[in-house]
Amino acid sequence: MEYNSQKELLVIPEYGRNVQLLIEHAKTIENPTVQQAFVEKVVNLMHQMHPQNRNIDDYREKLWKHVFRISNYDLQVSPPSGIVPTPDDIVKKPEMIAYPHSGTKFRHYGQNVHSLIQKALAMEPGPVRQGFVNVIGTYMKLAYRTWNKEHYVSDEVIKGDLESLSNGAFVLDASLSLDKLANSSPPRKRPNKRTNSNNNSNSHSNKNNNHRNKNRRKR
Repeated sequence: MEYNSQKELLVIPEYGRNVQLLIEHAKTIENPTVQQAFVEKVVNLMHQMHPQNRNIDDYREKLWKHVFRISNYDLQVSPPSGIVPTPDDIVKKPEMIAYPHSGTKFRHYGQNVHSLIQKALAMEPGPVRQGFVNVIGTYMKLAYRTWNKEHYVSDEVIKGDLESLSNGAFVLDASLSLDKLANSSPPRKRPNKRTNSNNNSNSHSNKNNNHRNKNRRKR
């Protein structure tokens, strides 16, 4: 009796020994056309073994890479993508992602605040920009409270930080309350009197018509 420990090690155990034996047999096929067709059937078999991965993008391409890896890259076949895997693909590492280094001040407000200030600086001076700057100040106080719940922060501190971040371009009014600005709600739309009057008149006419129809039926 031969134990599995005495057999050749499995390159990728998830496909089992039978798939590995089929790929080893494919290496002995000399006809390139026959070998190509045989390996394609092996890939289809591997695809059926893991039906939960059928909807994963590029899963079939991954199977072809595994076939070449199991065969020790000793196959004269071509994957559907046309790119033949090589042993270097295993040791290939992805490129390092550059970490954004920014020398911004007051990092506890977050990068979004700096982006909003830059956007406000590009706007034309006027009430629209001033309203946008007021919203930035309110957001800065909200962000400060979120990450520093144990510390109280006054409006003067937020206004000073905003002035410093904008290099003196934005100076909020000393009497402006950021808390009241945050709690203010947009004005509600007033109902259209003409529409209500038309609806009332239509409902009144409908009632009159229904009353007339009832009288006619009685006659």
